[in-house]
Amino acid sequence: MKKFFQEIKADIKFKSAGPGQKLTDSAGEKAPREKPQQPALRQPRQGPTDEAQMAAAAALARLEQKQPRARGPTSQDSIRNQVRKELRAEATVSGGPESTGTKEVPEPKEEGSTHLAVPGVYFICPLTGVTLRRDQRDAHIKEAILSHFSTDPVAASIMKIHTFNRDRDRVKLGVDTIAKYLDNIHLHPEEEKYRKIKLQNKVFQERINCLEGTHEFFEAIGFQRMRLPVADQEDLEEFYVLSEAALAQPQSLERHKEQLLGAEPVRAKLDRQRRVFRPSPLASRFELPGDFFNLTAEEIKREQRLRADAVERLSVLRTKAMREKEEQREQRKHTYTLLRVRFPDGCLLQGTFYARERLSAVYQFVREALQSDWLPFELLASGGQKLLEEENLALNECGLVPSALLTFSWDAAVLEDIRAAGAEPSSSILKPELLAAMEKLS
Repeated sequence: MKKFFQEIKADIKFKSAGPGQKLTDSAGEKAPREKPQQPALRQPRQGPTDEAQMAAAAALARLEQKQPRARGPTSQDSIRNQVRKELRAEATVSGGPESTGTKEVPEPKEEGSTHLAVPGVYFICPLTGVTLRRDQRDAHIKEAILSHFSTDPVAASIMKIHTFNRDRDRVKLGVDTIAKYLDNIHLHPEEEKYRKIKLQNKVFQERINCLEGTHEFFEAIGFQRMRLPVADQEDLEEFYVLSEAALAQPQSLERHKEQLLGAEPVRAKLDRQRRVFRPSPLASRFELPGDFFNLTAEEIKREQRLRADAVERLSVLRTKAMREKEEQREQRKHTYTLLRVRFPDGCLLQGTFYARERLSAVYQFVREALQSDWLPFELLASGGQKLLEEENLALNECGLVPSALLTFSWDAAVLEDIRAAGAEPSSSILKPELLAAMEKLS
């Protein structure tokens, strides 16, 4: 049986080996090949499947992310300029050369700007009373100080010293040195050496010459610039020499010294933008402009560091002190806050504050709007939490950023007196001029 199967296998193998070849044929001759069959007609190619399209889209997205992109504009003005250029380019393409320069592209407005709670953050110059935007305040104050030299050069030079120089430690050191010069003149009026200040002196160069406004101050209080001979030296040196007229008025020098020591930098005051609204169900809705959220370059870097630490915080057990520290760091993200106070009659008082301002500033703001500003009252945050004036916490520490709705409440004793007198606690308590200017909240 085994031999039978071997013979069958050999026969099958022989038949499948193809056509045979005679031993007498030349080695170069080959058996004729079979004619190749005609290729079948090609089927039309089908489109890619949904899965293939999704994979291709993902691959393109990865390639685009790897390619460096041009950095876009960062400030609002540069963004607006970029939008104007793009709009002009589109108008040129669509309308042809005739449309170029025929129409002015309107400045793009912030989306929803008609319903903003405030148009922005503004400041008031203490010297001129002009209302300024945040990007205008420093330049305007400097211009106002320089223009003040024509009327009061002493006061203008003092303001320049304290305002133009940002390093407060260096300013203090320079001011104290000037005060020491004036004290020596006041204590030793007969000694000539104290009336002369050598400009090339090392102390003068390091502490005074580096500050803006100091030369104007010396000249305004009566010092004159002179070139005088110096012992054992051929070349003349520059000095400030106090004039005889100024020396005859020592009380004036003492007064100028006190003004210099007691001065502060001139800073623009935050405009509260006080507004009063009629009762409205929209009292707790705040549409804030970008000024309340814009971050400086340093703040952006800080935010990036905070986000990088987020993953680590999730994997680490935190103590109460660590959580409180993180909350304080979160509170410092905002510079300004918009507050509304709802009174018993439903009217709303609105104002802008620094996030670092104290509760006493809010109480004073409300008190200035009341007819009876001497009566004690309380302010309540959301949830009925009392914001006590004597605690004097910062607004960001109370969680009142970037906006909050507070509730006005009379002190318990005042409320009893009002009810005993038969009056309504919900009657209007704001000043008549504020009620006359009341607006509708939209």
